[in-house]
Amino acid sequence: MKFGFVTCVQLGLSCMEAIYKVGGSLELAITLPDERAKSKSGRVYLDEFCERNAIHLHKSTHINNQDCIDLIKKMEIDWLFIIGWSQIANEALLDAPKKGVLGIHPTLLPVGRGRAPIPWSIIKGLDKTGVTLFKLDTGVDTGDILAQLEIALTDETTATWLYEQVDQAHVTLIERSFSSIASGNIELRVQDESQATVWEGRKPEDGEIDLNGRREDAYRLVRGVTRPYPGAYFYEDGQKVIVWQARPVSERHDATRKYLTFDDGLLEVIESEVVS
Repeated sequence: MKFGFVTCVQLGLSCMEAIYKVGGSLELAITLPDERAKSKSGRVYLDEFCERNAIHLHKSTHINNQDCIDLIKKMEIDWLFIIGWSQIANEALLDAPKKGVLGIHPTLLPVGRGRAPIPWSIIKGLDKTGVTLFKLDTGVDTGDILAQLEIALTDETTATWLYEQVDQAHVTLIERSFSSIASGNIELRVQDESQATVWEGRKPEDGEIDLNGRREDAYRLVRGVTRPYPGAYFYEDGQKVIVWQARPVSERHDATRKYLTFDDGLLEVIESEVVS
């Protein structure tokens, strides 16, 4: 069984390392040219890892370019992993590997197809989320499921914590699943469309706290869009105040702290930042 991997960020490289940790190997890696996406969060370069492990490294501006498709076919890749890559694979690319393309989505599909899975999982008040290893098709997160890993959520879970858990869950899922994929001992499960939900993308302006709303909604928003996201915010005396950390309280107990008042209670601002 021959494997290829497409990534340009640290999360993808960590998953590549996980494959070797469990005794697997890769024949092909595809990434962006060195000058592209230098400012992309988590951007890494695969040259050293590929040279050390004798992996053929190919650099291309887009995964759907003909040079990528031709190389995957020429090298007779069976499974291609795409993890940590923002470009959408087209049908020609999906058909290039003999068996297909595998990706990981950070929800328990079919719940949470689409965008902003970490913030939405918290904002919606879910009691669990997770990651799903699945076979990509031409739909948006609609492909058959290979494996899943759950992550329990509480009413104190923050995006900072969940982001780290999701990254680690990617690696764990690869470690647990790779040997079965390599041996061909896998069962793909069709997603239950009756349980499917689609989450829309979020913009920084979606983080404004509704001071006339509910405290619980504000608290979830603060936790859901804190670092590494842009943060929840409100305006005070014409200034934008980003709330990075807060907690619900029953009374004002610290004169040095800011409190947001809602009809259903108080939210104590623990960490904030005034921006112009």
